[in-house]
Amino acid sequence: MKFLIADNIPYAPQVFSAHGEVVTFSGREPAADELQDAEVLLVRSITRVDDNLLDKAAALKFVGTATIGTEHIDTDALQARDIAFASSPGANAESVAEYVLTALLALAQKYALALTGLTAAIVGAGNTGSATGRRLQALGLNVVYYDPPRARREASFDSASFEQVLQANVISLHVPMEKGTDDPTYHMFGAAELARLSAPQVLINASRGAVIDNTALRQQLQGPAPGRVRLVLDVWEGEPSIDSGLLALVDIATPHIAGHSLNGKVNGTRMLYDACAEQFGWSEHQPEWTALMPKPPMVNWHCQQMPEQTTLTQWLLSNYPIWQDDSLMRRYGHNAQGFDQLRRDYAVRYELKSHRLLCGDGVDDATKQRLQELGFLF
Repeated sequence: MKFLIADNIPYAPQVFSAHGEVVTFSGREPAADELQDAEVLLVRSITRVDDNLLDKAAALKFVGTATIGTEHIDTDALQARDIAFASSPGANAESVAEYVLTALLALAQKYALALTGLTAAIVGAGNTGSATGRRLQALGLNVVYYDPPRARREASFDSASFEQVLQANVISLHVPMEKGTDDPTYHMFGAAELARLSAPQVLINASRGAVIDNTALRQQLQGPAPGRVRLVLDVWEGEPSIDSGLLALVDIATPHIAGHSLNGKVNGTRMLYDACAEQFGWSEHQPEWTALMPKPPMVNWHCQQMPEQTTLTQWLLSNYPIWQDDSLMRRYGHNAQGFDQLRRDYAVRYELKSHRLLCGDGVDDATKQRLQELGFLF
């Protein structure tokens, strides 16, 4: 078989080469001559798979995306051509959740904000939203979830109201981009909603850029500084060409990399491999995923009790120095070329579970449970 694979899907050439020829491509779209005889196409979110691309890929049998979201894939076009499809739901949920946790602690440190007892509204209670909510609850926040579609599907799920979301101290967005549906998320936070938010509220978007009206957001942030909502943006409307005026006003800015931990990206590769194995009946050459990943630098943290917020902040920022990403984004991410380059050349980032937390005898089971929900391993 011939595999055409985005070059930022880690270890894909190693594992798929056991089943055929692997060609990698960089950038947003593979070249026409690469597409014409490809049988399997594996992409990430920046590659639009639609009729225009598929017309150049007559031999295609399978398309996979190493992402949770599928907005960049025209699944109707795939179905019309009898091309199998798979995504990677939940692959980078833990990565995104740790991004939000780290960003919130960094922002709290910047503004001397005590987080215990605050209310966090998680908008979207899927894999990523739920993983984020567990961490924020373990941190000591009161967490509510806003997800009307899930509430309709599951009688046991209690969705908060949107009014509760707007009143929350922390709002974290984890929804797909939806237009023309019963629950559209496009510009869910428009001018009217953004006008309801102000300091010291925190708004974090690690889902899709257009969930927030970025023009309205810039206009809102250009108001008096004391009233500005505290803002973390990992995703931007119009990526990779973003509103550079908005970039200058955001508290923490990153180039759509919340889910880019090495652990999360390898999970995506593994899920696509498993989907191909099922589709094509592979039973041999099972990859040794643990052996593929380089060992992270040895980091040990020690605690005798539940760590205070300042200690947790130090630990998480030492594991993921988010301010470095923010600095690079402000320097290079203001144009499309720089934005894409930051994503393509993103440094290796490990999740907390890649390290060990050493607990003293005085740490009780309830505290250990909270620490596990924050993402630590013992």
